[in-house]
Amino acid sequence: MAQQWPAEGIARLILEGFDDYREHFRQITDGARARFEEAQWQATQHAAAERIALYEVKVGETSERLRAVYAVDELLDVQLWPLVKSAYIGLIDLRLDDELSETWYNSIFCSLFSHDLISDGCMFIHTTRPSLRAHERAPQTRSYRPAGRLHAALSAVLDDFRFDVPYDDRAGDLERLEAQLRENLPDWVCKDPELCIELFASPLYRNKGAYLVGRIYTRDEQWPLVLPLLHREGRGIQADAVITDEAEVSIIFSFTRSYFMVDVAVPAEFVGFLKRILPGKHIAELYTSIGFYKHGKSEFYRALINHLANTDDRFIMAPGVRGMVMSVFTLPGFNTVFKIIKDRFAHAKTVDRNTVIEKYRLVKNVDRVGRMADTQEFADFRFPRSKFDPDCLAELLEVAPSTVALEGDVVLIRHCWTERRMTPLNIYLESASDAQVHEALYDYGLAIKQLAAANIFPGDMLLKNFGVTRHGRVVFYDYDEICYLTEVNFRVIPPPRYPEDEMSAEPWYSVAPNDVFPEEFPRFLFADIGQRRLFAKLHGELYDAEYWKSLQAAIRSGKVIDVFPYRRQERELTEAIQ
Repeated sequence: MAQQWPAEGIARLILEGFDDYREHFRQITDGARARFEEAQWQATQHAAAERIALYEVKVGETSERLRAVYAVDELLDVQLWPLVKSAYIGLIDLRLDDELSETWYNSIFCSLFSHDLISDGCMFIHTTRPSLRAHERAPQTRSYRPAGRLHAALSAVLDDFRFDVPYDDRAGDLERLEAQLRENLPDWVCKDPELCIELFASPLYRNKGAYLVGRIYTRDEQWPLVLPLLHREGRGIQADAVITDEAEVSIIFSFTRSYFMVDVAVPAEFVGFLKRILPGKHIAELYTSIGFYKHGKSEFYRALINHLANTDDRFIMAPGVRGMVMSVFTLPGFNTVFKIIKDRFAHAKTVDRNTVIEKYRLVKNVDRVGRMADTQEFADFRFPRSKFDPDCLAELLEVAPSTVALEGDVVLIRHCWTERRMTPLNIYLESASDAQVHEALYDYGLAIKQLAAANIFPGDMLLKNFGVTRHGRVVFYDYDEICYLTEVNFRVIPPPRYPEDEMSAEPWYSVAPNDVFPEEFPRFLFADIGQRRLFAKLHGELYDAEYWKSLQAAIRSGKVIDVFPYRRQERELTEAIQ
């Protein structure tokens, strides 16, 4: 009994820490509506970063409390922790966020113990929830049955989702929404007497938008449904579009986007609801998309170890040009790349290891505007040696011996990041048709512009550092040289002083560390003359220092520039910075 008591007490303190985290998470999330109504866009960005940082802060506080309450020989006796886990299961059994509480427990365990002591007996390598969950409720939704009166049903939607700020042009919005819905769906669907519109009861907030998310369905078919709402300062709320295409909705929930803020009482039910309308999304992505990125990491890890246990897949080096800072490997049958920092960088690189780590962590906290891949950071991955292609393992051991080590038949990866795998843009262009080249280069330029609108300068903008997603979007994924756009000094190359200056191997002008000369981009970015000319035609303003300075001025003035996660007229980006 003496041994049981500290186990129960430890379990309770862990759960109290989780409750404290969840309450602060809710407070930040619940403020999203007011920030949207009051057009507090900078506060919205700060809240998003604060909520991401909250998890580690609260894990640290809980670990410190445990160390203060319990003697070291009690708390750090790993033999006690199967009892702690058992007591904890009893405490979370009836909770509505039980799967998140398992991940929290794992985080506390890892904060106290070496990763060498991780085991399913002491923590939740595999979830206990499916076998123990006795309840399964439908998510909180609102349903509308048009019965042939589509306009009236959409009017009811806007009535139910009202804000303290009025709609700018409600009648015009309704007319446009109805027209778009009829255009997007087969004619017979809109006339079906059993047609139903189902929306999640709470809007999802992100950046400058609020999103009504759900589905539209008949007895035999369904389509995802997203209605983005915008707050036009000084004008009111605008219902901006109707999105029913699964690929378009998938992009809104992309791994390249910042996390939504949404009130979800039962996370598993809401994720299940999203999974029904986006069956191609892994639940790890869906949890991450609504801010539960640590649990998304748990679900990712479980999917990874399940894949390794049930396939003959082996790690290989990722296709593409070898990086000068990072070494990248992948599993052909698992849509992820694993990135480790090399022990020695190429001479052209002036960053160090700590700077690279800071850059990758920065990406987690900034608005990725659909143009930077989200990352998950892992420590002490252990994989069977048999799961590595020999050439891959040999290269990793050669370029990063401080990070990759052999322990008998086990490969230890001390530190790595995971990212969604994409086709490198330079490789994509090699076999692309003329139309695909045109589309990819247009999107490449747009990606650079949208990153700049979010105050991010990629630094190294070479084609190899961008990837093409399965939806054809161009995404940046190499972060070792990123910085805030406002930190860069954009300059025009001064004219040569003497004719000999142009023949010199060294520049005739001074160059400070943060100086960038956009007129050098064409030669730097494109070896292919045809691609260079096409890009100049599509995005020639990127070669002009004044264009970059105008973006900096807009950002410094406090303007949060619109970047939309769905297709609309691209003039919006231009309008936003004028």
